[in-house]
Amino acid sequence: MAQDLIAIDVLLEPDARMLARAEADNVRLRAIFPGGFALDAQHSPHITLLQAFVPTHDLVALKAAVGAVIVGTRPHLLELQAERFGYTPGPGMGIAGIWVAVTPALLELQADVITAAAPFLAPTGGIDAFTEGHGNPAFDAALIDYVTHFTSKGAGAHFEPHVSTGVAPTGTLEAMMAEPFAPFAFACPTAALYQLGPFGTAARMLHRWDPAA
Repeated sequence: MAQDLIAIDVLLEPDARMLARAEADNVRLRAIFPGGFALDAQHSPHITLLQAFVPTHDLVALKAAVGAVIVGTRPHLLELQAERFGYTPGPGMGIAGIWVAVTPALLELQADVITAAAPFLAPTGGIDAFTEGHGNPAFDAALIDYVTHFTSKGAGAHFEPHVSTGVAPTGTLEAMMAEPFAPFAFACPTAALYQLGPFGTAARMLHRWDPAA
């Protein structure tokens, strides 16, 4: 019998400074591509630290292990810097975002979260581990591949922290990247564990940590 898996995202939740910019970009992107997603309760703006497949029976243990790291590290004290537009490419489309400067503290936090979660991670999973699929086999396959290889392709030297803001054709996203970008500072007061949805969105909250509490 196949193992019951869930696709998870351990993430940081940005403050009002980042949320306002992300919402403005999302409105612009949806005007260009109405089939994209809006930022709402099922598409929560965030900075991913880890995406992975986890057996559902290990979720409680994973939450405890990762929570100990989050509370001990106090990531709400990190002052982060938004530095440019960017996008994650997909089949003819891309997921747009606001890229964040990598700092030693952010790298260390990610490494500690991955180390804590490692005993509970499954090698890969299927689209049924997400809240729903895309209705498009190519998009489903691209998302599964991204999550499967996150710890090798999206961590450490390959870590590109960002806040996803919407979906658009590649040509539109390339044009946006060529526009001037005014860097700004922000923070992440809370962290959370989510189940992933289509396009790698944070779709269903499983737990939130408030390190300042």
